Amino acid sequence: MYLRAAHAETDIPLLQQFIHENPLGILTTAIKSPNHPLIQSSHIPFLLDISPETNDEEPEYGILRGHIAKQNPQAKVLMEALATQKEQLETQPGSSVSLELPDEVLILFNGPHHHYVTPKFYTETKPTTGKVVPTWNYSAVQAYGKIKIYSDSKSEETGAFLQKQVEDLSRHAETSVMGYTGCEGKPTAWNVGEAPSSYVELLKKNIIGIEIRVERLQGKFKMSQEMSKGDREGVIKGFEELGTDVGEGIARMVMERGEMKDRRE
Repeated sequence: MYLRAAHAETDIPLLQQFIHENPLGILTTAIKSPNHPLIQSSHIPFLLDISPETNDEEPEYGILRGHIAKQNPQAKVLMEALATQKEQLETQPGSSVSLELPDEVLILFNGPHHHYVTPKFYTETKPTTGKVVPTWNYSAVQAYGKIKIYSDSKSEETGAFLQKQVEDLSRHAETSVMGYTGCEGKPTAWNVGEAPSSYVELLKKNIIGIEIRVERLQGKFKMSQEMSKGDREGVIKGFEELGTDVGEGIARMVMERGEMKDRRE
């Protein structure tokens, strides 16, 4: 993505928290296949595992875990690429077969609020010079890395990965997304153990697991922070007056990002 200095975010823990709060990512791959398009994307909920040994000198970006239906054309391309790689490695003496593909993949995570910004909101610049144009406010995080495929239904490694994946993802969504913690009068979380084990095993045979070792993490918060304080106040007021949840969310982000910019200057 285009990272203008005013909009770029380099705080890794903040970007990791962004993914935790907005787990639905768009997985994009560019893998040659005789049967499917080169570039493919799928919306997939992800979990981000972070090593407790992270330090400031060598930031640990984390590992993203997810799963895809085997009928998804993107999953078929990933399995084709893995099979081809295994065939090539098996012909090379001394080579060890890897489940990780050599090509880099991209996962894009979008923030919960985005919106068109009308020039009418710029109450400082518009009346004085008129040098304002429309734009769009949004936030996003991009993760790049190598993808590992768990697709062999007969493999214990694949079975263990998929079982952990569906259990952890359900737990995260039930508690963090739905708020079903069982505390203070809230409902208790649903868990995979409530479904028949035979049914879960059947479903696991129809999905593949994916694991991305994140090698680059980039963030962008385009929330009018590059504007003057007067124009930012106009943007905040304009969005608040929309009277919508999205408007309130954008107004809050514009205020937060503006205050961060002021503190850094």
